[in-house]
Amino acid sequence: MTELIEVWQIHNRINLFLLEAAKDNLADVSASKGRTVGAQFAHMHSVRLAWLGQAKLDLPAKISKADYLNSELLKTSLIASGEVVKKTLISSLESGKNLARFKPSIIAFIAYLISHESHHRGQITLALKQSGHKLDQKTSYALHDWAKQ
Repeated sequence: MTELIEVWQIHNRINLFLLEAAKDNLADVSASKGRTVGAQFAHMHSVRLAWLGQAKLDLPAKISKADYLNSELLKTSLIASGEVVKKTLISSLESGKNLARFKPSIIAFIAYLISHESHHRGQITLALKQSGHKLDQKTSYALHDWAKQ
């Protein structure tokens, strides 16, 4: 149980690490268009809220489109929704109950969130690169170094 919580927290710290590295380039978008870097982070937060909202939890606010370039708001929102995910994970593991609409298990739910958000981290790094703001090698490697996050 403790290891799964730790995995979630490491994953969320990696998101925040990338946000810090990208904070001056939140308007960047990939060559194939789509969401801006800031909108990618806001989307991660929104998906968390969508899944957690079914449990009628006290959730942090959604991020408006006008705030997609506000790195501090993105950071505090990801921290807040990350904490709600953590609390939901702990509660579910202790009670043996899963999220109502996510049937496989709470572990599968956390795996889904990590997979989904990692996909968006890839999109973010691509958008930065294609916009001329490629992450330096040290930062790129740090995104995958779970032992140090």
